Amino acid sequence: MADPKSSPAKLKNEEIDATLVRQLADILNDTSLTEIEVERGELRIRVAREVVSAPVMQYTAAPVAHAAPAPAAAPAAAAPAAAAPAAAPAAKAGETVKSPMVGTAYLQASPEAPPFVQPGDKVKKGQTLIIVEAMKTMNPIQAPRDGVVAEILVGDAQPVEYGEPLVLLEA
Repeated sequence: MADPKSSPAKLKNEEIDATLVRQLADILNDTSLTEIEVERGELRIRVAREVVSAPVMQYTAAPVAHAAPAPAAAPAAAAPAAAAPAAAPAAKAGETVKSPMVGTAYLQASPEAPPFVQPGDKVKKGQTLIIVEAMKTMNPIQAPRDGVVAEILVGDAQPVEYGEPLVLLEA
């Protein structure tokens, strides 16, 4: 039975909340954000989505194929495998250039343009390595020092998170 204290005002607040949630979800869809949180008085709403990048999916495919016999064990086997690719660049000698923001990484200025850099290229401090698009703004990611591009760690048009390794530079 309905609580007599449930007033039409409370129902109206729930409708407003649903509208706010839809607006927040639209903002996530229109931008490259992965989560957004709004607080109004005692009301606190957080809307988030999970971003799965292609390389992680490639790395987790093999361990899942070799997973334990029970299907329930597959997610547990995939979790350590997902951590392994992130640790691999740190094991190599050199400096990792990380993403300063959440966005979409692009390896060239336009689809028909050549890539900014390729593995083996010598780069100068301040040279553009990659562009990260965030909120429809193109942000050049520059080389922090002179060096040689050892490896490009992301794919073109791949979503990236804050602090995600983008490029490995050697001396």
